[in-house]
Order: sequence, then C-alpha cells, then structure tokens
Amino acid sequence: MDIKIKVQRFDSKINREPYFQTYDIAAEPNERILDCLNRIRWAQDGSLAYRMSCGHGVCGSDAMRINGICSLACQKLVKDCKGPDIVVEPLPNFVVIKDLIVNMEPFFARVNQVRPYLIAAAEAASKEFKQLPEDRKKLDGVIRCILCACCTGACPNVTANAKFLGPAPLVQAFRCIFDSRDSQHLERLKQVDHSDGAWGCDNLFKCTQVCPKEILVTKSINLIKQEIEKSLR
Repeated sequence: MDIKIKVQRFDSKINREPYFQTYDIAAEPNERILDCLNRIRWAQDGSLAYRMSCGHGVCGSDAMRINGICSLACQKLVKDCKGPDIVVEPLPNFVVIKDLIVNMEPFFARVNQVRPYLIAAAEAASKEFKQLPEDRKKLDGVIRCILCACCTGACPNVTANAKFLGPAPLVQAFRCIFDSRDSQHLERLKQVDHSDGAWGCDNLFKCTQVCPKEILVTKSINLIKQEIEKSLR
C-alpha cells in the first residue's frame, strides 16, 4: 500500500522555525513506523534525523509523537495510524536538536535528582541482602520503565510547569521508596514532597495512557503521595 508520512523537520543550526515535509512510500499494514522512517532515510532522504537502537521496544530511544500520541516508532504499526497522512513529530516538552532528535540531558538530570539506585544500610554491605517475594512484587510494574520519556512528552503538567520533576523521575523514585532493601525511605519521600515533585501531578493520566510498557504511572505517583501523608505528616 502507498502511504504518506508527514515529518516535522528542523535543524537548530539552520532553521528559524520547524516545517513539515511529506514523503510518499510503500509500506505494509504490519510494518512499524520505524521501518518507514528507515526506508525514507535509506532510499529518499539521508538528511532525516532520528534516534534508534534496539528496534524492539527495549532501549526507548525512538520515542516521538505519532499522529498526536507519544509512542515508540518501533512499536507503532502503520495499520494503527488513522487518517490520510501519518504525522511524525519530535517529543513535546523537549528542545529539538534536529528533526525528531530532542535534547534528553535535562530529562536524565531530573532522573538523577531522585538518586535512582538503592542505598543499603551499612550492615547490609557485607552480606547477601534478601528480599521477600511479597516485597519484590510491589515493584513489578515500575521496573518495566525504559526511560523513553513518552510520559514526559505527553504530560500537561510538564508543559505548564518547567520545574515539575515529571512522571518518569517519579516512577524511578517510586522504585526506591518502596524497595524494602533501601535505607533512605524517609529521605526519599522528603525529596519529592513539594509542589514541583509528587504534588505537581494533577492526575490527568496522560502519562499512563501513552506508556509503551503499560506502567500505571499516575497510580504510582498517587501511592507516593499516600506514603508521604502516612510517613511525614
């Protein structure tokens, strides 16, 4: 089948404003948008810029907005895209470097703010630190996060408040707050107990709707709020 893919183009070194360029290609309904972008780049326009790596929904590098929805290009199929054209844009809420490539450094800086790693108590450093199955089960959802930033791109609170920590960093915070092996429970809660942290979420559920790993992001943030109320108030 013949399809049209309308791609937002922009080079921060050359262009003052973004513009759209339409490409005509042949594609099968079960092909991925990433396959289409590769076909454009390899056969029509080698200047088209986007990120990709594993191509299997694991690395999260090919996140972009496809027909108005933040998605992974390696997961979105041609048949899933309705309308006369398939419109591909960079992730919202990010500074565009070139075409579909955005600057991810501020995003990862915010992830690092929540210290996304376990801090064990001193007595646990010299021995195996075991965890009960029921404690491990609390983390089943959030450990699927691949930091693709689809949730951050879709979040209206990030759009409205540039200081808001954002859904993905809060998911990383959840992972440590509720891990029984971590020794910084109260400190981690205090770190996100402010209007730009957990309380910056207005429960709009856009993050949950677009998460390619089907993580209940909004629920996770609300559980952090409940834990703050229980432990710090």
